[in-house]
Amino acid sequence: MSTEVIENIDSKKLRGGYYTPQPIADFICKWAITNTTQRVLEPSCGDGNFIESAIKRFKELGTEDNQLYGLVQGVELLEVEAEKSKLRAAKYGLNSDTITNDDFFNFILKNNEKANYDIVVGNPPFIRYQNFPEEHRDIAIKMMQEMGLRPNKLTNIWVPFLVIAASKLRTNGKLGMVIPAELFQVKYAAETRVFLSNYFSRITIVTFKKLVFSDIQQEVVLLLCEKNVEENEGIRVVEVNDLKELENLNVDKIHNIEVKSLDHSTEKWTKYFLNESEIQLLRRIKANDKIKPSSNVMDVDVGIVTGRNEFFMMNEETVAQWNLQPYTTKVVGKSAHLKGIAYDEPDFEANVAAGYPVHLFLPEAKEYSKLPKEAKEYISYGEAKEYHTGYKCRIRKLWYITPSLWSPDAFALRQVGEYPKLIVNKTGASSTDTIHRVRFKNGAKADTVVLSYLNSLTFAFSEIMGRSYGGGVLTFEPSEIEELPLPILKENHIVNFEEIDNLMRNRKIEEVLDIIDRELLIKQLKFSKSDVDALRGIWKKLSNRRNNRK
Repeated sequence: MSTEVIENIDSKKLRGGYYTPQPIADFICKWAITNTTQRVLEPSCGDGNFIESAIKRFKELGTEDNQLYGLVQGVELLEVEAEKSKLRAAKYGLNSDTITNDDFFNFILKNNEKANYDIVVGNPPFIRYQNFPEEHRDIAIKMMQEMGLRPNKLTNIWVPFLVIAASKLRTNGKLGMVIPAELFQVKYAAETRVFLSNYFSRITIVTFKKLVFSDIQQEVVLLLCEKNVEENEGIRVVEVNDLKELENLNVDKIHNIEVKSLDHSTEKWTKYFLNESEIQLLRRIKANDKIKPSSNVMDVDVGIVTGRNEFFMMNEETVAQWNLQPYTTKVVGKSAHLKGIAYDEPDFEANVAAGYPVHLFLPEAKEYSKLPKEAKEYISYGEAKEYHTGYKCRIRKLWYITPSLWSPDAFALRQVGEYPKLIVNKTGASSTDTIHRVRFKNGAKADTVVLSYLNSLTFAFSEIMGRSYGGGVLTFEPSEIEELPLPILKENHIVNFEEIDNLMRNRKIEEVLDIIDRELLIKQLKFSKSDVDALRGIWKKLSNRRNNRK
């Protein structure tokens, strides 16, 4: 490996910012290693937590020091970390061959014929594709492609560590790894979910109610996979509070926990936090042709990107200070500024009175010299602050003109705390990229769609189809909102828009769901009360789980 590459990698960056707590390494090794002849691979061993846990596990099973050689193989890219692992292995009489200082993917290439293992354990780096050294990344991507996979530049580097290490397992092999919880939900991991569901016959996922890595807001899971088991095929989720509870978790009792049928598709795995009957209910609904996706009635797009909110977004006082009233347009910048399910002139005026930045600087799209004096003065102020040098601004023909500005029919929350909603736009305002913009189509009426969105079925699916990263917030890309199942109220419905809007402003979401569910799901679609209650329970279960991680 070149000196330049070495110098551009530091331990914290390559490790994704943290090492594995010893209780996790001990638990995974206890689960995975069950006899004294198994051969173990740790593909990114760092300072040796898993190496030492594996050795201790072998000794628990009766392996003598003189029998350890050849049972454990560690690989570590960084020389300083590899030396730490070698020292830990040396405590048990293992020589330096136990740890190889190399890129894992290069190690596999050079040792392909003999690189076969009974066990893979580890905590692969959680870093973005572009942050991983190119010479190692290229090898990894090529190896994945040779396996029939199609990684892209959104792929986090833990993915090739996982799938390539798994491919080196023997017939009855087992894999135990610390993996980001985004495995459950991000699109770039969709192919990985399919690979795992096809490659392993039983998958156990241990999750934590509390974040176990204190330095980062990254939720992780323990991925425990087994090849060719003879019974209880499928997937199960085991949830514990924290590391202390994990230490007390009886590995043998895991085998008594319900195994759910595994969907061999790209669908997100958040649903596996549910029980089998809840999962089957969702599958029946998804297969129901009468319930169309949101895209049947609306297109969802991102909000505007100003490039420098502190320049472009202004409150009333700033507008008056610079005499810019003719050169602004209305904008919404935060979901908290959308109180109900309609955004009207009184709402806009209330946000003005609160001092919120609800005005977007928007002079005519003319050369600077042709603009009015007031606009030129403000632009000169921005240039003195060097706002025009930021990337988003400097790539524009006219840096002070925000592109893609249009007023949507409605707004959709990009980030959701308690529950999702749509908001009819009655002001002509646009929104920044913290809020998505909605256009209705196929004759859909804005008020009807916005009301219909507030039902337990759509809420339940939103928790499965959105993404949560450990801080309690549920995030949606436009396409994820468009994919949400959304039954629509008939024209003769009896739901009063103003009543629902008032309830939403007072945060009485349960009352709202009772009203919409009764009219839409029970009366119109003939759902049973028990199924509606189950959908409400699914939403609450997943929403509470997410919010308890704040």
